Amino acid sequence: MRCSLPFLLLVAAPAAVNAQSLLAYNNQPTDGPTHSPYVAHGQVVGRVVLADGQAAEQVSVMVKGTTIGTSTDADGSFRLRLPSGKQTLAIAFLGYVTQEIEVEVPNRGTVSLNTVTLAKSAQQLTEVRITETRSVNQRATGVSKMPVRPLDLPQAVLSINQETLEQQQVLRLSDAIVNTPGLYVMAATGGTQEELGGRGFAYGSNNTFKNGVRFNNGIMPEASSLESMEVLKGSTAILYGNVSAGGALNLVTKKPKFERGGSVALRTGSFGFWKPMVDVYGAVGNSDKVAYRLNTTYEQGNSYRDVVQSDRFYVNPSLLFKLTPKTDLVLEGDHLRDNRTPDFGVGAIDYQVLESRTRFLNLANANNAANQTSATATLTSRLSDIWQVRGVAGFQRYDVEQRSAARPTSINNGKTNPALRGNWTRNLQRSQSTENYFLAQLDLTGSFHTGFLSHTLLLGADADQYQTRAISYVAAPYDNINVFDLGRELSRPAGAVGSYNDLKRNQLTLGNTRRAGFYAQDLVTISEKLKVLAGLRWSYQETPSDVYTYASGKFDENRRFDNAFSPRVGVVYQPVKTTSLFASYANSFQPNTGRDAAGASLAPSTFDQYEVGVKNDLFNGALSANVTAYRIVNSNLAQTYLGPVFQADGSPVLNPDGSVKMNLDTNIKELAGEVTSKGLELDVQSKPYLGWSVLAGYSYNMTAYTKSNIYEEGSRLRYNPAHTANLSVFYTFDNTFLKGLNAGVTGYYMGDKVAGRNTRLYNPADGKPWPAGTRDAFQLIEVPNYLLFDASLGYSYNRFSLRLKLANLLNELSYNMHDDNSVNPIAPRNYSATLSFKL
Repeated sequence: MRCSLPFLLLVAAPAAVNAQSLLAYNNQPTDGPTHSPYVAHGQVVGRVVLADGQAAEQVSVMVKGTTIGTSTDADGSFRLRLPSGKQTLAIAFLGYVTQEIEVEVPNRGTVSLNTVTLAKSAQQLTEVRITETRSVNQRATGVSKMPVRPLDLPQAVLSINQETLEQQQVLRLSDAIVNTPGLYVMAATGGTQEELGGRGFAYGSNNTFKNGVRFNNGIMPEASSLESMEVLKGSTAILYGNVSAGGALNLVTKKPKFERGGSVALRTGSFGFWKPMVDVYGAVGNSDKVAYRLNTTYEQGNSYRDVVQSDRFYVNPSLLFKLTPKTDLVLEGDHLRDNRTPDFGVGAIDYQVLESRTRFLNLANANNAANQTSATATLTSRLSDIWQVRGVAGFQRYDVEQRSAARPTSINNGKTNPALRGNWTRNLQRSQSTENYFLAQLDLTGSFHTGFLSHTLLLGADADQYQTRAISYVAAPYDNINVFDLGRELSRPAGAVGSYNDLKRNQLTLGNTRRAGFYAQDLVTISEKLKVLAGLRWSYQETPSDVYTYASGKFDENRRFDNAFSPRVGVVYQPVKTTSLFASYANSFQPNTGRDAAGASLAPSTFDQYEVGVKNDLFNGALSANVTAYRIVNSNLAQTYLGPVFQADGSPVLNPDGSVKMNLDTNIKELAGEVTSKGLELDVQSKPYLGWSVLAGYSYNMTAYTKSNIYEEGSRLRYNPAHTANLSVFYTFDNTFLKGLNAGVTGYYMGDKVAGRNTRLYNPADGKPWPAGTRDAFQLIEVPNYLLFDASLGYSYNRFSLRLKLANLLNELSYNMHDDNSVNPIAPRNYSATLSFKL
């Protein structure tokens, strides 16, 4: 039997919950006579736990005999605004005895209930399937660090749940982010990682999190362990410090459960792909205090690209300790070993892509070996019905060694000799890198009143440290090939080396970045319709870097110290309970490398971010539709200084011809440029309704140089699509002879974007403007837009399920590019199938 949560509540507690109140549970509080501004109101706050002390999420809390109600959040807490006077609350949950609690609600005051513990019901229920009943605007996310609905935040927030990830058979993050307008793949440099971006800015390791802890995204994360994916768009500097302006992505892994269960599965696909998966969870022994979960996978496959292979193993154990009824400790760890063939794509000549899907220009023995290990401890404790504290300690180690041919650059264009067209000297390159990352974070959240004002307060502090060790090698020629005829024999270049072991060490770089931050943020409810969010963060960062050059024996020490304040303010106006209009401003920062013309360290660049939008829950909460418009301005962009070079006495350095010598050192910079990003985003999500679920969106973005002495004003920043759009529709058959069958389609449109290199306004040979009649050799490459269309079909019977997926049905061809030397084609038409068995 398949049913939604309201039906389950009706079965579990028929005497306490009537159909009218169940409708209100789904719809959240509605405007009516009891919500009139002329009626005296107060507030009831509390927390609900199950018999084993575990926090109870999505418990129905209703006012008996009315349509006023709500549901508990992930930590079991709830907050309900009620008319003052005596009220009776009915607290109901599937499989537990309904409790009725009588409260006296004070006028403009708050009454705090003792923790409510639900006892198990002896009533037996037939097998059911529970579906999410809250809209995306009602589900609080961990990435925002506050127990607040997205509907109450003056910022775009989006979460993709586990059901969607499973329906779409997500294998990589690129498969999942098709559901998030404004977040996209920028490039796939070397085929070893997926470089993500949003609103015109790259999501580096500073913007990517796993369970709230930064992780190095130089490796492709494992998607089979995900419980959900959360995106907080726009400015997140107040919460996370040094992050780029585009937003933050948080990957939430599957958590331990006390009930026993899990699954084993096997996924197969095109190009010899196969992947066994195991996911088991339950109580440790018969304990009601300790639960576990274990995810593990192995993956092996070839590729639509000639020669390219991959081999990876992943394990993710976790433990949940119920230390007290109010305190939980979650210990999580994972290890990912990823070996794959580095692949810089099909190549380009004179900024023209050498169109192909299979051409492989690297060596067959090239290899990128990466290992990532992490451990996280999260302690959450409810100090009272008002205050909660959350502490996180994390560690991560990342190791990677790459042995590969260098990127395909300077391929002969045949202009001087057509017979040489396509000839290319392959250089060998080698690099090793190790990173240890440590994090400590403490957050205190509280919900309370001061007079007629209601507060949701966040106070926090964090500190982290990156210890890095990187060894680079001097690239050297290996052989000559012709990219159009890989079988052609060409003479070896002069000074060619025989293997990677012949390469000489170039530099050893030791880094030890240390950061700390303190922040405070308060969501103030002034009235039922008006809320204000304000906050401030102070960040401090030390970035020491020591470089040893092997050839010269020279050791350079570099030290830089940065600090910055990051303010944020936003206003939310809710004319009705299901609609929010918001506007916000935030400021963030980004440290710079290099020095100015006087030899001083560059100050950080700052970003001003403006955002307005509307969030709607429509059709009694069945559909959420949100629209956001934004403008982000970096008015002090660091760019190469093109002015004159001065001597110690302040006089200019002269060229032999008597002209003033211009600076050509790209490490000497000035904060004189400006980049502006502006755009519009539409997010649409439905709750499951009569078997249907819909997810759709659209984004427009234009990120360009609006002031520069290097690039043309108005020229676009590379890798950012002007338009993206997505639509996913799934239907699950029920109560028919097709029961157990589900089908769906997913469409994703990637609009036009540019790669290559932005045209410069100056001649790099002398730093002067280009003479009349000449032009820069650098050019942009227009990347073809494309439409991906996928079809899915699944069938479940008892404990078995089978899912089929046909991807890129239209067999579209386009590329993910970095500059003009990593041109990676997207996958052609392909299939995958997953057979699973529930334990």
